[in-house]
Amino acid sequence: MPISNLSDRQKKLLCAVIEEYIEEAKPIGSQNLVAKCKLEVSPATVRNEMVRLLEEGLLDKPHSSAGRVPTTMGIRLYLSDLMREEELPVIEEVSLKQRLWPQRFSEIGLWYEGAMALADSAKNLAVVLAGDYIFSAGAVSILENPEFFDIDVTRTVLHLLDRRDLLSELFSKVASDREVHTLLGSELGLTNLLPCGLVFARFGTKDGEGAIGVLGPNRMDYARVLPRVRYMAELLSELSREW
Repeated sequence: MPISNLSDRQKKLLCAVIEEYIEEAKPIGSQNLVAKCKLEVSPATVRNEMVRLLEEGLLDKPHSSAGRVPTTMGIRLYLSDLMREEELPVIEEVSLKQRLWPQRFSEIGLWYEGAMALADSAKNLAVVLAGDYIFSAGAVSILENPEFFDIDVTRTVLHLLDRRDLLSELFSKVASDREVHTLLGSELGLTNLLPCGLVFARFGTKDGEGAIGVLGPNRMDYARVLPRVRYMAELLSELSREW
């Protein structure tokens, strides 16, 4: 839905619900939201606005829960119009470049170190797909998220890391002009990945193009992840010119 359909208060509330959900990983109630986010309205007003956001398809009410969670549509609207992306600290840019620099003359070494560095920086599962190779790092990070307590979800993610064809299909689902792409929940096209999200960017190689991304819960900290995926793709493209 167009962001213009929402009032300023509804935008602020949707943003607060999503950011609280990213942090807490559980349905968000009006009482706690007012207290923690210092909203200058009553819990009753928040509940009424949540009902409107639910009617618009931006929030959902899980069965037997008094709280609300964002829908894929809600998160998509947040990413396109509400989120304030973090600025990657210069010191971290320098650190990442220094880490990859020794591998600039080795395709395999560069891609492997790229996956490792992104996993450490984004604190999530990172994947690099280049040529016939798949490199991944940080798989243990997903186990810290309740979405992956479901063995079927975790098994599907780990299965993807062995399947170049499936990963390539995921990375080819988006054909936009954006530097960094996102796929959320049902957009991934696999039932067991409904609780997941993918952030990725493409980078140049001597033989064409590769992709680097982060796969995690659909409530991942996008404000932190997006600038890191963008920078790593730029860095891989830059260092690949040494070949």
